[in-house]
Amino acid sequence: MAVLTGLARVAAEGSSLLAGRRVGLLCNPTAVDAELRHAVELLGARGDIELAALFGPEHGVRGAAQDMISVDTDHDVKSGLPVHSLYGHTTASLTPTAAMLDEIDVLVYDVQDVGSRYYTFVWTMVLAMRACAAAGKAFVVLDRPNPIGGVQIEGGAITPGFESFVGLVSCPNRHGMTAGEIARWRHAVEKLDLELAVIGMRGWARDMHYDHTGLPWVMPSPNMPTVDTALVYPGMCLVEGTELSEGRGTTRPFELAGAPWVDGDRLAADMTAMDLPGCKLRPVVYHPMFHKGGGGPVGGVQIHVTSVEAFRPYRTGVAFVKACHDQDPAKFQWRHRAYEFVDTIPAIDLLAGSAALREGITAGARLDDLAQRWPRDEGAFAEERAEYLMYE
Repeated sequence: MAVLTGLARVAAEGSSLLAGRRVGLLCNPTAVDAELRHAVELLGARGDIELAALFGPEHGVRGAAQDMISVDTDHDVKSGLPVHSLYGHTTASLTPTAAMLDEIDVLVYDVQDVGSRYYTFVWTMVLAMRACAAAGKAFVVLDRPNPIGGVQIEGGAITPGFESFVGLVSCPNRHGMTAGEIARWRHAVEKLDLELAVIGMRGWARDMHYDHTGLPWVMPSPNMPTVDTALVYPGMCLVEGTELSEGRGTTRPFELAGAPWVDGDRLAADMTAMDLPGCKLRPVVYHPMFHKGGGGPVGGVQIHVTSVEAFRPYRTGVAFVKACHDQDPAKFQWRHRAYEFVDTIPAIDLLAGSAALREGITAGARLDDLAQRWPRDEGAFAEERAEYLMYE
């Protein structure tokens, strides 16, 4: 039997917070039930709910836009409902305006997250919560599984001044929370004057693998094709902070990564020597159809996860970046172009949460030295998040 998501519960049972009110729906293609029926259809079919507008996060309501591509406000072709983009051309576009919220009484959030703090959807949710608090609107989260589990926490805290849309507030790179739990956390910590309801799941446990939930995997974004992608993403998204290829333009983004100048055999051997648990590194040559390294050939590795429980994606991602840098420091480049609306701080520093990772790799630090602060930050966050967790 499939896990019952918040959407499935509301579709079957309704909600007193939604009944008779004008509802806005912040969603993307992942807002489906176990039968792949979309929330627009399911909520629209309920006579007690008036669906008034749609709100789209990065990649849009229908999920068609690539990464960091602005999406304009429009109308949804299928439903005819107005669509308000929450990922436009400016930082201000990430937050719903008072005019957008005038059309509704309550904003419902239903988006599948992937468990990494770089993934912008939960930060769109938090910005929308803040806007709803200011406008006197209610907020409802229809909860979904964390597809890479709710037990493991990995990575460092964000140093003040390094917050961004890939880390709106400080938490480890792999946070182990659901969207509903993050909403409860921010609602309490920020003391938001907000009528908040989280419609929790039934049947989900923190240690549950996604393929045991009975739920279909719908791509949350164009380069998140499988749950395997989500599993490596907490580490391999760091590659976006470099001019290395993160495998975009291939069928296995983030699992494949490298550069035209990289010797894949040496890279696999160097990473294997770092004793990375739960995975094997296979040397590859690949030809991206677009993006960095487009046309190829690109030398690199494919990460094969052999144990979901033992695998440490953030440690593996840091090891990858370090091994590529050490192979040829002269050819290795950090990304210096604007990243997620920020052009004053290097992208890798935003992703890592401070300048320490970049400076350490550049200085030749060992992997264990780079990881030295993580256990302290992981432990502190485990304590902070504990009272907001909803599932055993």
